[in-house]
Amino acid sequence: MDYQGIIIRPPSEANSIILQVTVGCSHNKCTFCGTYKGVRFRIKPESVVQQDIEFAARYCKRQRRVFLADGDALIIPQVRLLRLLGTIRERLPWVTRVGVYGNAKSIRSKTLEELVALREHGLGIVYMGLETGDDVTLKRIRKGVTVDTIVKMGRKAMEAGMKLSVTVLLGLAGPERSGEHAEATGRALSAMDPEHVGALSLMLLPNTPLGRDYAEGRFRLLSPMEMLRELKAMIAHTDLSGGLFHANHASNYLPIKARLPRDKEVAIGLIDKALRGELSLKPDWMRAL
Repeated sequence: MDYQGIIIRPPSEANSIILQVTVGCSHNKCTFCGTYKGVRFRIKPESVVQQDIEFAARYCKRQRRVFLADGDALIIPQVRLLRLLGTIRERLPWVTRVGVYGNAKSIRSKTLEELVALREHGLGIVYMGLETGDDVTLKRIRKGVTVDTIVKMGRKAMEAGMKLSVTVLLGLAGPERSGEHAEATGRALSAMDPEHVGALSLMLLPNTPLGRDYAEGRFRLLSPMEMLRELKAMIAHTDLSGGLFHANHASNYLPIKARLPRDKEVAIGLIDKALRGELSLKPDWMRAL
């Protein structure tokens, strides 16, 4: 397989066939993300991707899912993306679902009818970074889009029949806007109502603007207890119609798995126990991106 640079994928795609069809991220300006710094976004040649599909056809017959990397493969022009999905269906007929990262810009670039066509050709799930429902914080991290646009584009993907998995970042607003971040994120998630929410805890990298702000004293990371209080407020303000809310990523201090609204009070109760010191938290040396 032809892999260039750092390859990332959602935790739920750990056992998927990873096809790198783009290199880098089409936005690549978020202050907290260091994954693609110094990498110019490009779409890989079809001939290279075809060779990888042929490799998968020979050696990856146990995997039932495909994930299209890198940071925003949904930005690929429609005709070419449909051709890629058709090739996957033809050469990997045992694959039941294709997943992709998608941001608001790439979803907005496609009509609802185009998204439906992608879903009909096998694109079953879009992973989308909301990060925060607080527009002030979104502007600070240079996300390049408003909360309202992210919510509308997430709902657009679901209207096309795709599953939507949304990521949010605990601690992203720092201590001064922690409450606003938590409550506004809960409201944005409620408005979007995705099938899955993944809450990660902010971990800073030295090659990022936010990491440099931290090193130079302009940004403070939340303490573990502050992270838990923020998570509690976020869950309290999130109303999903049966969606999963997971905070069990390797970066989190306390693993939470809840289906909302059914498990909301149980999840909040676990957080309260941790805040009272009745549950052990993951030590920092065990946490990872």
